[in-house]
Amino acid sequence: MFTELAKNYNNEFIPFHPYPAIAERAYWTALDEEWKRETIKLAETFLDYKYPSLSATDYMDFIRTGNRTRYEESYFGKRYALNALVLAECVEDSGRFTDQIINGIFSICEESGWQLPPHNTYIRDTPQLPLPDITHPVLDLFACETGAVLATASYLLSDKLNLISPFITERIHYELQNRVFTPYLNEHFWWMGNGKEPMNNWTIWCTQNVLIASFLNSTDSEFLRNVFMKACRSADYFMDEYGEDGCCDEGAQYYRHAGLCLFGTIEVLNSVTNGHFSSLYKEKIIRNIASYIMNVHVEGEYYVNFADCSPIAGRSGVREYLFAKKTENSDMMHYAAEDFKAGVKQTLLLQNESNLYYRLQNAYAINEIKEISKEEQSASTDRDIYYPSVGVFITCDNTLYLAAKAGDNDDSHNHNDTGSITVYKSGQPLLIDVGVENYTKKTFSPDRYDIWTMQSAYHNLPTINGIMQKDGSDFRAEYVNYTFSKDESSISMELAHAYPSDAGINSFIRCARLIKGKEIVITDTYSFSEPDRSDAVLSLMTYEPVTASEQDNILTLNIGTLGILTIEGGKLLEIENIPITDSRLRTCWKHDIYRTRISVTDTSSVIHIN
Repeated sequence: MFTELAKNYNNEFIPFHPYPAIAERAYWTALDEEWKRETIKLAETFLDYKYPSLSATDYMDFIRTGNRTRYEESYFGKRYALNALVLAECVEDSGRFTDQIINGIFSICEESGWQLPPHNTYIRDTPQLPLPDITHPVLDLFACETGAVLATASYLLSDKLNLISPFITERIHYELQNRVFTPYLNEHFWWMGNGKEPMNNWTIWCTQNVLIASFLNSTDSEFLRNVFMKACRSADYFMDEYGEDGCCDEGAQYYRHAGLCLFGTIEVLNSVTNGHFSSLYKEKIIRNIASYIMNVHVEGEYYVNFADCSPIAGRSGVREYLFAKKTENSDMMHYAAEDFKAGVKQTLLLQNESNLYYRLQNAYAINEIKEISKEEQSASTDRDIYYPSVGVFITCDNTLYLAAKAGDNDDSHNHNDTGSITVYKSGQPLLIDVGVENYTKKTFSPDRYDIWTMQSAYHNLPTINGIMQKDGSDFRAEYVNYTFSKDESSISMELAHAYPSDAGINSFIRCARLIKGKEIVITDTYSFSEPDRSDAVLSLMTYEPVTASEQDNILTLNIGTLGILTIEGGKLLEIENIPITDSRLRTCWKHDIYRTRISVTDTSSVIHIN
């Protein structure tokens, strides 16, 4: 796909001039007034900012304690500050922010390594080194992104910075050459791809940022041709991981680093080749990748989530809008515009975005996206969808929203959640997927599945004879069948193979049905290997507190004031209160969550949700 197009491009590259530099004043003056005003206000908060020094012991903190957030708060804090200051100077053009910009550039250039401590290794899934080797840089996600940040800053401000000293932009060029370009062309990091191992969002995220840094920084045609060809090969390796349906197996949150970085990659390639890659936007798989984020949107801030994805996966905005525009998806354009407007405090400035190029892209699309959000939206798309490549099933009516996860337990950022369901009512979470805590050293280690959020017992699934699901592609759903109609949608799957053999289960069939305008019905049917080992304990995860009552062998659960679950064939064991103390989880769960454990008293149980 990409490589073939690259081989057929034999012309010179067009200079990469994606957005106006600071000297092109008319363009900056014409930007959205609210954006300009708020950009200045944000940058003023950094006029006295002290760029933190990242010491050797700060870097080693991850190896010593497993904590990665302490280092990352300082690391990303610098980049947030620099981004805000650069854009404000472009708006104001007064020199008021220039000294702090220079401080930021030099502070980042003086870091011993741009790779994060958890990524400080040369071979995939091997132990991290305690400190960076400045003679042998590691190209991880954020080394590549830092290269793009500095290249974008230099591109925007080089004329102004060179009047102060040519050594500023020369320092940027020097660091880019040594930390990004040389290792990119002369080393093999796993995310570059070789056709033999699985890729994930790293591949296209890194590739996009290397392209941005290279084409903004250099005019050397031989160098650019080499980057161009290698980037296109990596893009193809990335695409090989996607099904034709375009589903992101890492979830909605990672779409921003996968699908949208694919869009960014195509846009850079088109810009420097006069649209040579435009035909990609007609490809079914590209169009499906683009629309995925709209299809998994529940309502408001909530998205269908699984694996490490949070249910609050971030507002859509300019990048989603522009991808929709290129793929001629008017429904998604309106969706992105409306979501931008609804979350404008986050989407206007992207102040917690470490990629300066995205923030620049944002600035130059806001006027357009605000205008389209005022137009009448076309009829909504069908919300019933099944993604066979990952096994994600979604259906809804005007009140209830049901999602189920088939597939297997070998997704990127996997949780053991095959067969789990999530339910929303009136746009609010009823049965939830918790998500993941702050990443630590343990998160991506052999001990990953000791973490509670990764375990099937903390999803809406049963534990069978004391045994939870296990990770790996062998642990999967089978015989998946689904139907959609205007009156009812359903999915059924055999889940016995999602559990190891010592669970003693011959068959576990789950059927989830939405009877539209009425209720959701979840039916679980079990067949055990041994009559004296027939214990199944169902976990139900909720955000709202649960009260229970039992009458005539029917268990009734009141989920706050949001909904009622009636359960046939189940007996209450306990309602467990789970405090939410982790800062990452608290971004979506503002208070405690609850796990209700139910003993299945027969070979089947039926849950009615309304």
